[in-house]
Amino acid sequence: MSLHQLRTGKIAVLLGGSSGEREVSLNSGQTVIEALQSLNLDVIAIDPSQPDWRAKLDGVSVAFIVLHGPGGEDGSMQGALQTLGIPYTGSGVLGSALAMDKPRSKQLWQGIDLATAGFVTLAEDTDWQGVIDRFGKVFVKPASEGSSLGMSIAGSASALRESYTLASQYAGEVLAEQFIAGPEYTVAILGDQALPSIRLETDNAFYDYEAKYVSNDTRYHIPSGLSDSEEAEIAALSLRAFRSLGCAVWGRVDVMRDADGRFWVLEVNTVPGMTSHSLVPMAAAAAGMAIPELVQRILELSLAGKQ
Repeated sequence: MSLHQLRTGKIAVLLGGSSGEREVSLNSGQTVIEALQSLNLDVIAIDPSQPDWRAKLDGVSVAFIVLHGPGGEDGSMQGALQTLGIPYTGSGVLGSALAMDKPRSKQLWQGIDLATAGFVTLAEDTDWQGVIDRFGKVFVKPASEGSSLGMSIAGSASALRESYTLASQYAGEVLAEQFIAGPEYTVAILGDQALPSIRLETDNAFYDYEAKYVSNDTRYHIPSGLSDSEEAEIAALSLRAFRSLGCAVWGRVDVMRDADGRFWVLEVNTVPGMTSHSLVPMAAAAAGMAIPELVQRILELSLAGKQ
């Protein structure tokens, strides 16, 4: 199905949902809706948190998924749409599920010798001091949430226990990941291409929810300051991490760089934000691509792979 054929059909933008990232998704969805309308396409907004959302899918030609977090980014919506025979944007069921599950994505990366920080999953009976003795300072985060929700840093056994309590308010496992001191980068993926990397800089303790979506003081460096060879290195690492999970079409890979200059993959996002503060539109702009063109490319790549 081509974009020309879509002009006679209807595109559903799936947005909102019931995850902790609902507000971000609503903002992302509005950006996508405006971009599709600028392409003269027939668009309907559908919020799966509403009881009649499935009925609204009748007659839809393709679904543009802009749902962040559980219920939209974890393979469940992808599976539902697949069962209904409705083409959709982005990664399929497997890639979505694996990327959303941080411990299992990291286990896979460890298995193929891809650089990712050491980690353990936490539970009520965890040896808190043992984790600190093993890793020193750690990032603690819900295993299946995005936007840094429930995430904090712990450098002692008591702080680790408190961080676990915070993160366990969200569904799923809780992950403690070895702290890497150094700059954070993000690399947007579009098809087989890695877009220019962005270096993130914040005065907060780390690039948290407030730094991502609220603060106007977060600095986004693009170009990121890497040399050509370093840019090629981070692009290759990001593409390998993305593809190894079975992800496709578009996404974003978050990477840290340690004091020795080595890059470490943190996670893959299969439905990244598309808000005014979002990183994929920023990287696309650096590559000379406005948001409508980016949205069109995501649609075209998705339809080419899911006919």
